[in-house]
Amino acid sequence: MKNSSVLCIGTGGLGSPLATYLAAAGVGRLGVVDFDKVDYSNLQRQILHHTFDVGRPKVESAAEKLKAINPDIEVEPHNLSLSRYNALDLIERYDVVADGQTTSLPDTS
Repeated sequence: MKNSSVLCIGTGGLGSPLATYLAAAGVGRLGVVDFDKVDYSNLQRQILHHTFDVGRPKVESAAEKLKAINPDIEVEPHNLSLSRYNALDLIERYDVVADGQTTSLPDTS
């Protein structure tokens, strides 16, 4: 597992537990993709984010918590919206892609 890399799309309600389990399992390199900021309305279901994270980019909040779970993991935050314009460039750098997003891809660049 330590030599594997996973790209986790989303750090919200689905992506938070997904990334948490991947980090705890010992994935060596974990990319996290999200364009949003932490909001109070996220806190009851997005386990990587806490009250003191409100207003921060979700990928920064997530990366900090994932490193606390597994200090040996390399976390690569991607503060962007995955789209048809950037998906291939981003995905090709990882062994596996895990979709933890609850919405479809926006058509933005």
